[in-house]
Amino acid sequence: MPAEMDTSEDFLPRLDLDMSFDILMTLGDPCDLARASCVSRGWHEFVISNGLSKQLCLKMFPQLYGVDRVTESCSFKSDGETGSSNTKEWDILEREHRVYGFLSHCARSIVDRECISDAISASSTDNFPEEGINNTLEIRDRVGRIASYWSSKGQKNPAVPETLIYKLVGDLSVITEIDIQPFKAFFQRGSPIYSAKSVRFRMGYSKASLDLDSVDQSCHISPNDKFVWTYTSPEFPMAQENCLQKFKLPKPVLCIGGFLLVELLGRMQRQEMDGLFYIWLVCTLLSL
Repeated sequence: MPAEMDTSEDFLPRLDLDMSFDILMTLGDPCDLARASCVSRGWHEFVISNGLSKQLCLKMFPQLYGVDRVTESCSFKSDGETGSSNTKEWDILEREHRVYGFLSHCARSIVDRECISDAISASSTDNFPEEGINNTLEIRDRVGRIASYWSSKGQKNPAVPETLIYKLVGDLSVITEIDIQPFKAFFQRGSPIYSAKSVRFRMGYSKASLDLDSVDQSCHISPNDKFVWTYTSPEFPMAQENCLQKFKLPKPVLCIGGFLLVELLGRMQRQEMDGLFYIWLVCTLLSL
């Protein structure tokens, strides 16, 4: 090594802005980006001034592009505090660095668990409450000697869809997988399985405050009139099998608002006694 080379020299100032930005954005882990910001004062200022924590978080969760501004509940400074415009701008950048960095880190550190808290509404129910949507919160297909499942109303047209609406445990959740189990009617001849042909998922928030205690599950809540859906999944085929079927999302999804819409598309099984097509489900589970 040449004697004149300074091994402690910071190479970042020698690179142009775009190259430095591209290099640091290859750090896909928020922890690595946090470590990079601690290398030196110059690196720290570069990460904050260019909003790299925010950019990484938006790359992980595009649903956050609609966020206008962020706040901290325990911030020592407010936006209205006096000071130069440069100081205020830097305070905003620092706040975004902390908030988006914390959110990205939490999303990578989550523990896998089920996170549906309430069943809100079904587009139809054959016999309420015996075959209501609340039964899908129970993972077993029998409670004691009683069958536990949700049943749609019967339809002559097998293409008629059904929807189920759920509330998640929090208003901000990262969802990776949704599991559904079709019901096998063991009490009918041939034990038919009433699955859907395919399923699609939407996530979002309610347009107005929704009092869950006052929701009448016997009445259908329109998913488009009452909610804004910020994420729509691909359509997944559903097997006509009595097992817990796992539908893994292409990438983790940040659900802002805490509501899930399950769209059941098409019907596979005709009921022998009335000749109509139904969808029956045992349970719906979400994984963080």
